[in-house]
Amino acid sequence: MLLRYLLAAALALAFVPGSSLVPTAAAQSGSVTEADIQRLSLAISDAEAEVQRAVESKPDLASRYNQELQDLRDEAAYLRVKLRKERSVSRDEYYDLRDRIDDLRARARAEGNAPASGRTAASSSGSRTSRSAIPVGTELDVRLQDPLSSGRNQVEDRFIATTVVDLQLNNRVVIPAGSELRGVVSAVDKAGRLDRKGSLTLAFDQITVNGRAYPMRATVVQALESEGVRGEVGRIGTGAGAGAIIGGILGGVKGALAGILIGGGGVIAATPGKDVELEPGTILRVRLDTPPDLR
Repeated sequence: MLLRYLLAAALALAFVPGSSLVPTAAAQSGSVTEADIQRLSLAISDAEAEVQRAVESKPDLASRYNQELQDLRDEAAYLRVKLRKERSVSRDEYYDLRDRIDDLRARARAEGNAPASGRTAASSSGSRTSRSAIPVGTELDVRLQDPLSSGRNQVEDRFIATTVVDLQLNNRVVIPAGSELRGVVSAVDKAGRLDRKGSLTLAFDQITVNGRAYPMRATVVQALESEGVRGEVGRIGTGAGAGAIIGGILGGVKGALAGILIGGGGVIAATPGKDVELEPGTILRVRLDTPPDLR
């Protein structure tokens, strides 16, 4: 009887205006997650691309836009640290930063589409396309510089890889061997004691070519075990067009990493009960989903 009375009282209060038992919009939507913060970081990367196009048209905007980008990066980092330490970030904070990122992208896009000084944007774009437009889907082989593990790494961890061979287009090297790619761990699942697989989801969001950084998007499609530099001497070609790879079918590597499977979206999974372990020197084949807009 007592339980029935309490349930009836709770239901009655739920329909009283202003009652604390009525769920708020924030409670219904839940708190901000690491995936939300990752989306902010990706949005900032997109904003960087728009800013670079805008600066091409109006170089005098560079200082102001770059400062805004740095402020957005700092605030995204602050929210990430706050979420990890306090386990809570308000939706208001999240939406405020997201709106500011969207506003910057919109302003930069408008500037980037404006006619460039001394020539039209269309003609400028056309000349760039003929010289250095990298096709979507182009694959690059990169050498991992940092160890990665589903047992140790966390979402948002950064890592570095370098291109193994030159990427050539129209007999011109557009991405030299040794160019640095910045990667990010976008999801982690640690192995369980029984049969749960460890997995890492990796993505690349920036490449540095001849000292200049460009936003881009790339997804891991294969992981191979390298024999090391000595094993590759004499086998590494200088590139034979888009997607040039190491000596035919990747001579200089031992083959696919044992116990590692690559799924859609760059998910790297281990065999059941084991964590993904990628050592420095591992060759990752990556697909350019959004190639860098090289100038």
